[in-house]
This record gives sequence, C-alpha cells and structure tokens, in this order.
Amino acid sequence: MAQIIDGKKISAAVKAEVAAGVAALKERGIETGLAVVLVGDDPASRVYVNNKKKACALCGIRSFEYTLPAETKEEELLALVGKLNADPAVNGILVQLPLPPQIDEQKVIAAIAPEKDVDAFTEGNVGRIMIGDYHFLPCTPAGCMTLIDSTGVSVDGKNCVVVGRSNIVGKPMAMLLLHRNGTVTICHSHTKNLAEICSQADILVSAVGKAGFITAPMVKEGAVVIDVGMNRNAEGKLCGDVDFEAVEKKAGFITPVPGGVGPMTIAMLMRNTLTAAKLQNGVE
Repeated sequence: MAQIIDGKKISAAVKAEVAAGVAALKERGIETGLAVVLVGDDPASRVYVNNKKKACALCGIRSFEYTLPAETKEEELLALVGKLNADPAVNGILVQLPLPPQIDEQKVIAAIAPEKDVDAFTEGNVGRIMIGDYHFLPCTPAGCMTLIDSTGVSVDGKNCVVVGRSNIVGKPMAMLLLHRNGTVTICHSHTKNLAEICSQADILVSAVGKAGFITAPMVKEGAVVIDVGMNRNAEGKLCGDVDFEAVEKKAGFITPVPGGVGPMTIAMLMRNTLTAAKLQNGVE
C-alpha cells in the first residue's frame, strides 16, 4: 500500500517559510506585492484567484486584484500589464488563464516584465529553465518536485515518465527531472506502447486531464506517482488522472486529488513572488 504524499501539509510548510521571508523583508522596509488579473467570469478561474488571495494574506503578501469584463479588448489588457510592470509596489504579475478568445494569450504573456513573471511563462524565463539557470520555476512542476523530494526518493538515475507535453506542466516538468539527472521520457497522444513505457517508471507524473487514465497495470511496483490531473468523474466527484484506489495498492508513494499537487501550485506562486521581491530589491 502506497504512502500518501500530503500536499496540504507540505504546502503549509512552504507558505510558513515564505511568510518568514516576507516578514524579514518588511523589517527592512520592503513590502511584497502580487497583482492578479482576471478577465471574464470563468468559475474555476474565480476559485483559483480567491485561493491565491487567501494564500497572500497568510504569507503577508499584498494582493492586488484586477477583475475585467469578458469583453475586454486586447489592447486594454496590455495597457494594464504595462502599468503593473511600471508599478514598484507590484513584484509579481499573474494573468489568470484561459483568456477570452479575442485576446492573444502569448502576446499578453510576452508583455509581462521577466522579473515580474512569477508564473515563469515568458520566453526568457522558459529559456532559463531549459539551460538550468533560472530565478523562477513554473508553479505546478516546482510543486511536483517538492512533493517528490518529500518522499526521500532521489531522482538521480531513475526512470522518469511524464505523461503530457503542455508548456505549463509537461515540458518544464521533464526539464526539472532532467536537471536532477533523471532519465526522462515524455509521453503524449501519439506515443506508442504508452502502458509499457509508464510501467517502467520509477517516478511517474501524469498531466493529461483525463479521469482514471493511469491504471494499475501501467504502474511499476513501488513507483512514485504524481497526479497533476484535476477532473470530474461520472458522478461529478473531483478526481485526478490516476485510478487512485487501484494504483494506491501498487505504488510506493502517491498524491491524492484533491490535496496533492493543487495546494503546492499556490505555495510555489508565493515562493516565486518572494523571490521576485528579493531580486527587485537586491536582497540575497
């Protein structure tokens, strides 16, 4: 039976560490601030934004929320990003995705100042992750790495399989495992022998967004299984990509959904915001 990796507990420890760092900056007269921009009224996005506000309050980070109507024009959003880039009270800028169809997401991401890009989505920050010389890591992959580290299992030399190749999770996740000397395979919708490849993984990360996609025969005995998926099953219950009940009997370590990767994503955003404040104020 697998050990459950408790994302809530680990994220609380990360946020406590961030709060201490924010308090230390405050003693030097430096406030830490995060601006979150929400366009439209997507219910899931609203939940995420509210959770980010709560985390900011917990960590002592000033939270600036900008809620714009769904019909906002691209140039209006770009003008707001430009204003936030120039605002010294704002250390981090997060534009909640997805954006309405009339707005080019890539153009908006590119407009964020790299030193305030706490999602690590801009081309420059993505490039830095590729070469291993980065200030910020994308929040979800960084959270996954912290969860893997909590197990005491070393990535060095392990067979690591990432299912999913998105720019937000799959690709950066693979790079972080590679930087730790893992032997990494990225699987996707065109991968042949997917089940066989997954079953050889010492560390398996699934980020495909399909309920119950990873079944017990796809998991190696004793593997570390990280479930990034956030789905609803046929009964409407929140679940991940992994068939938890079946895989739990076989894996060595497993993250639950909810309560696994989700809380870590927000904790890493808080850590990135603190890092941004330090960088912008020349604090080591």
